[in-house]
Amino acid sequence: MRIVVTGSLAFDYIMDFPGYFKDHMLMEKQHMLSVSFLVDSMKRLRGGVAGNIAYNLALLGERPLMVGTVGQDFRDYREWLESHGIDTSGLVEIPNEFTASCFINTDRANNQIVAFYPGAMSYDHQISLVDLGLTSQDLVLISPTTPEAIARYALECQQLGIPYIFDPGKQSPRLDAEHIHIGLKGAKVFIGNDYEFGMMARKLEMSEADLFASVPLTVVTRGEAGSQIYVDGRLAAEIPTAPVREVVDPTGAGDAYLAGLALGIAHDLPIATTGRIAALAATFAIEERGCQEHSYTREAFAERYRSAFGEELPAIAAFAAAV
Repeated sequence: MRIVVTGSLAFDYIMDFPGYFKDHMLMEKQHMLSVSFLVDSMKRLRGGVAGNIAYNLALLGERPLMVGTVGQDFRDYREWLESHGIDTSGLVEIPNEFTASCFINTDRANNQIVAFYPGAMSYDHQISLVDLGLTSQDLVLISPTTPEAIARYALECQQLGIPYIFDPGKQSPRLDAEHIHIGLKGAKVFIGNDYEFGMMARKLEMSEADLFASVPLTVVTRGEAGSQIYVDGRLAAEIPTAPVREVVDPTGAGDAYLAGLALGIAHDLPIATTGRIAALAATFAIEERGCQEHSYTREAFAERYRSAFGEELPAIAAFAAAV
């Protein structure tokens, strides 16, 4: 089985402003706002939902195939992914374009000014899954990118009989009811946080209970409250969070969770075990700043799994070095 990861790839530019934005805003002049902030630091971090998911899958012992569009500035990022055994052959470089970029400036009160440039991601809908030789034995992750690309990948998976995980995530506000219907129609797994499910249920004019029942397996993440897994609309497992040594940065935890979930689904593991692997993968991401700055051996993952949940990791090929 191949795990195929679609979705956004981006650079995150993280900047810190040593003062307060409010001290530099003149409300009586807001009709002609022109402000410049001198920042103390800037870091460029690898990100994007697809990149984060693929990286976490690689840590878990998988070798996912990535599909999407990137810019002319992606070379170092590509080398990073490939150095972790990730197949980037499905990534298409768009000439004279930059990889999607998010610029985040944060002041001392944790207020943020954010600018996002989609760049090469705007071309995701031009990429097809049809010529990848995928079969019903493979698994596709449809994660946030442009609404047009999300719909295309879902329709192609349905036409080819390929099981897929539908993860609209941060794109939920941009998706209209038609896009959501398309994604749900053939999904094997539907995942989102409790707020996103509420939003989508309203768009579809149905109850959350009916939304949960629209897909064979539904996963609802609830932050510190853990997650819930529904089978055919019925609650099948309550998944606790794994103990966190230190909460440094929750950004990227959801992507790490999805990687663990995909691994369990791909290997047909029990639902409760799958959820616990996902929860622990998220914990490692929370303990470092940045979405791909954490790392662990499979031996370390196995030990923390045993300590957190009082059971052994399953004996699957991905964990061969740890069990």
